[in-house]
Amino acid sequence: MKGIPPIRSRRGPRRRKPGKLHADKGYDYSHLRRWLSQRGIRHRIARKGVETSQRLGRHRWTIERTMAWFAGCRRLHRRYERKAEHFLAFTSLACTLICYRRLTKRDGVLGHSLTELIMTLF
Repeated sequence: MKGIPPIRSRRGPRRRKPGKLHADKGYDYSHLRRWLSQRGIRHRIARKGVETSQRLGRHRWTIERTMAWFAGCRRLHRRYERKAEHFLAFTSLACTLICYRRLTKRDGVLGHSLTELIMTLF
């Protein structure tokens, strides 16, 4: 794990609200749009009967892909832990494993031993 460089983030305080929100037609309500605007959150919500889902889908595929990656972890697919902090720990471990797989796949190096070790936890 020491070989993986740290991920750089922006300096300054962490954000407490999202900068932008993407949603499907199920959230197309004027009071929701007003609520988001009042809080300074930019939104892109598909309108019922106007906007095709293909245009919004260009942005939503990132979320769908990430949820599919999480679904590959049996421990996260069905919540076995009673305590929220245990579930959060396994979620963090799954995120670490997903990032590790992406980095090793990009570099062309396969670290089977570490992957197998972590997968035994799931």
